[in-house]
Amino acid sequence: MFTPKYPTPDTAPPPVVLQPETAVQAPAVQNAAPVAPAPNRPMVQLTPGTAIALVGGGTAVVLVVGAVLVSLLLAVAITGVSVAVTAVVLRLLVKDMHKHR
Repeated sequence: MFTPKYPTPDTAPPPVVLQPETAVQAPAVQNAAPVAPAPNRPMVQLTPGTAIALVGGGTAVVLVVGAVLVSLLLAVAITGVSVAVTAVVLRLLVKDMHKHR
């Protein structure tokens, strides 16, 4: 019941064998100046407007991340202070209970 069911070997598709492509060479041109190959990636050109936009976007990201980190640090500090105050109050209450016995 719990044993796996394997398909019979004759139902598997045959493996695909890829044939290497042959390189097509352009005919040689006599007296032609050598030409540099075209780059595979398009070149990115930064205009002054896009540079300012990138600087503005980076500044905004830094400000937002800084604000989030400062707020998290403030939350941790407030939590620590409240736990410390609670511990002092509980200690005083326990001390006061033991005093009245």
